Amino acid sequence: MGRGNGSEAMPDEFTLIDELLAPLAGPEGLGLKDDAAVLSPRAGHDLVFTKDTIAEGRHYLPDDPPETVAKKLLRVNLSDLAAKGATPLGYLLSTAWSSETSFEWMKQFVAGLREDQSEFGLHLWGGDTIKTSGPSVFSLTGIGEVPTGQMVTRSGAQVGDELWVTGTIGDAALGLKAAQGQLRALSDGDRDILIEGYRVPEPPVAFGSKLPEIASAAIDVSDGLLADLAHLCEQSSVGACIEKRNIPLSEVVNKCLEIDNQQWQLVSGGGDDYQILFTAPVEKKEQVLELAGGEGVRVSRLGVIAKETGVVLLDEAGQPIDAVPAGFTHFK
Repeated sequence: MGRGNGSEAMPDEFTLIDELLAPLAGPEGLGLKDDAAVLSPRAGHDLVFTKDTIAEGRHYLPDDPPETVAKKLLRVNLSDLAAKGATPLGYLLSTAWSSETSFEWMKQFVAGLREDQSEFGLHLWGGDTIKTSGPSVFSLTGIGEVPTGQMVTRSGAQVGDELWVTGTIGDAALGLKAAQGQLRALSDGDRDILIEGYRVPEPPVAFGSKLPEIASAAIDVSDGLLADLAHLCEQSSVGACIEKRNIPLSEVVNKCLEIDNQQWQLVSGGGDDYQILFTAPVEKKEQVLELAGGEGVRVSRLGVIAKETGVVLLDEAGQPIDAVPAGFTHFK
């Protein structure tokens, strides 16, 4: 299995911390030499916390490259922070390593964290590490900041607001199928593109920090576009009407749908996109486009927020589509 890759056996706890994790620590983490981290928040800012856990065989495949497992773990948290309008600062890490995990696998995992720390400008502040007899499980707590009182919630959508989403939808859900050896009708290159989208999501972190200027509500797309839209609507006590043709799809996803249109349910309901779904007043439209363009982020207008509760999806003829995918659930 991938987690056992390499000849070096698992090190003891303190070797792991000293040799691999301590170099990732920022000043708040005190070199991982103490039992806690310390942070002095900037004046005029609130701290924002989020936490996600991923388990081998449930959220990533056993033979996924270790550096991509680490990057996915960090980025799913960055996605949550981005949807709150927060700028990432640091994180706490908990690792429960399978007893089969080699030191080489750990090194590659940490290398993935190091690369993303550099890319997104944050550091490890502390955590815990143990060995387990079962599959590996990793949990990460992301910490970010927003100007005081400006965190974007799920509950602020207003009737008449426009509904927007960043990036494209469905690449990750189809990427999982490709990684499992399916979608053989696609070229190897196209399958590799989808697999990369599944393994290493690309949350729009910098654009997320601009949300307080434009968004009335937001949520990251983790459980599926339509399911997460339903979550946002429920918390805001509103409904939504969107057009299927407005859902942004990549070139490769469009190829998949041309080959097998039955994949549509997976595209709209499969999850793991880690893009931002947000609402904004109509008068903010030009500002939305300007801020997105400034960060090089694709944004698509899906539809509008409505008074009647529930999500209505319209087909190309403007008729409601009966079956709305339920989305991913962690306890299924």
